[in-house]
Amino acid sequence: MKIKVAVIFGGETVEHEVSVITAVQAMEHINQDKYEIVPIYISKDRIWYTSPMLMDIDVYKDFNDLKRYAKQVVLTKIGDKFYLQNTKGLFKRNITDIDIAFPIVHGNNVEDGTLQGYLDSVGIPYVGSKVLGSSLGQDKVVMKQVFKDMGLPIVDYTWFFDSEYADDCEEIFGNVKKIGYPVIVKPATLGSSVGITYVKEEKELANAIEEAMKYDVKVVVEKAVKNLVEVNCSVLGNYSHQEASVIEEVTSDEEFLTYADKYIGGSKGKLKGPSKGMASASRIIPARISKEMTESIQETSKQAFKALNLGGVCRIDYLIDKKTNKYYINEPNTIPGSLAFYLWEKTGKKYEDLLDEMITLCIKDYKNRSKKVYSFESNILSNYGIKGLKGMKK
Repeated sequence: MKIKVAVIFGGETVEHEVSVITAVQAMEHINQDKYEIVPIYISKDRIWYTSPMLMDIDVYKDFNDLKRYAKQVVLTKIGDKFYLQNTKGLFKRNITDIDIAFPIVHGNNVEDGTLQGYLDSVGIPYVGSKVLGSSLGQDKVVMKQVFKDMGLPIVDYTWFFDSEYADDCEEIFGNVKKIGYPVIVKPATLGSSVGITYVKEEKELANAIEEAMKYDVKVVVEKAVKNLVEVNCSVLGNYSHQEASVIEEVTSDEEFLTYADKYIGGSKGKLKGPSKGMASASRIIPARISKEMTESIQETSKQAFKALNLGGVCRIDYLIDKKTNKYYINEPNTIPGSLAFYLWEKTGKKYEDLLDEMITLCIKDYKNRSKKVYSFESNILSNYGIKGLKGMKK
């Protein structure tokens, strides 16, 4: 019997379309001899849909016209099984059962632990990082604080909330000046290079901050690395075992790898081949760095993976100063664009095998966690009447 894998993607996020691209890529490569794919698309208005047609990228060009052919669903647990139920009509009807969830989502409201927390509350096993890792990996400020505590290399930075900027922008300008220009201004919890600005001098700072605050209440400003080379390394594993991929060097005509570099491009039909999503960015594999730096970055990647409690596949992005020959962690991507399959293919691991390993890790992790104690059978509330509750302070 095949394992039913619910691939969940979309969501109310500025990275919605990126999620669709990555998910369709993955669904085309999941081994359908072992797994039965159940696509679950979360629209931008947060409604969940399922239908086999959702595996076709062309559907999303006119989804509002085609959504009547898909079923609106919710995920629920009945007994020991998990089901998708139709939400329309007087009576909820089970559409299909599900064994495992596979979130392939990007950005706020989904990748940041929100979706993972929902899946945990339902109880269904799911692929990838859990709530804590997902949350840490999304917040560029908190992750830097963790990395700093671990002694991992990061650039100088400062951060603030939009309310603090409104109260005293001059203090924030002063903190940025201490870092020294040029700087990179970012929304703290977004990915895919959305809302990011390269700032060469102070007169450009206010506009950059305003741009970042369009997307987030928290803003981070980082020292820009001069003589920049950007490289990425993927990690596959869990808390007990990590495996690092080859390292890629990504290229761009801009000061940093932009959204367009990562995702713009397209052709009609399916998304097979290394030309869509992050796989379409200009890159050199392996990166043109020394063997010593390669091994050091791979080891740092595994340490960062463990430090943030990540799971499944992640991609960790680095900034290298060619002049000083120093590297810095830029940020992790807990569910990377294209699931970083192109890095693993260079190690000899096919995309189909990568997805299979991710699902297998999920099953092993679920079995292990099921052995832990999460609640007690005794119910202390049964010992209390109204009078007993009044005495709780004692």
